[in-house]
Amino acid sequence: MAYKEILDRIAAKEKAAGCSGQSKLIAVSKVQPNERVAAVLDQGHRLFGENKVQEAAGKWPEFREKYGAVDVHLLGPVQTNKARQAMELFQAIHSLDRPKLANTLARLAQELGHCPDLFIQVNTGAEPQKAGILPEDADKFVETCRALDLPVIGLMCIPPFEEPPAPHFVALGHMAKRNGLACLSMGMSGDFEEAIEHGATHIRVGSAIFGNRDYRA
Repeated sequence: MAYKEILDRIAAKEKAAGCSGQSKLIAVSKVQPNERVAAVLDQGHRLFGENKVQEAAGKWPEFREKYGAVDVHLLGPVQTNKARQAMELFQAIHSLDRPKLANTLARLAQELGHCPDLFIQVNTGAEPQKAGILPEDADKFVETCRALDLPVIGLMCIPPFEEPPAPHFVALGHMAKRNGLACLSMGMSGDFEEAIEHGATHIRVGSAIFGNRDYRA
């Protein structure tokens, strides 16, 4: 279990970059056996990330009953028919990526009287197979979400696998700054230290903490 090692690497990178305490670690527990998740909970960690509403709904109520308050963030795509369940289960959603979803969340927020913190997902590499608002549309979409009274606190990106991530982190930071957004969800197991250098406030680390996932299970 590499949880403590990851915390040490985060602290060392923040110290070197002069930004101690800047980044929150989201332990990405998707498709991980419950015993691995419990081991990290036992070490005191209370911020986790999931990719699917259904998977999270199947394990986090029980974990919360045992461990108390745990923040869980939704990192994967949100189907509009799962939006209500997502709003009731998660403390933040990192994948707000289209006007239809924004309108659904706004309607549900009025109905439920609350809404998770929201990150707009930006497709910084303009990859056709990947979700996210295109960079040139990001400013307008932020404006649209604010007009709906949605609690957008930041931006999220997943850089193209085959490209250096730094230019994408820089671009996301510039978009956030000009829109007055304080939070940046960027950086994963292979590049979170680089993301910290470029201002990440939320880093999403899974396999480096829990070990490799077995998608056959």
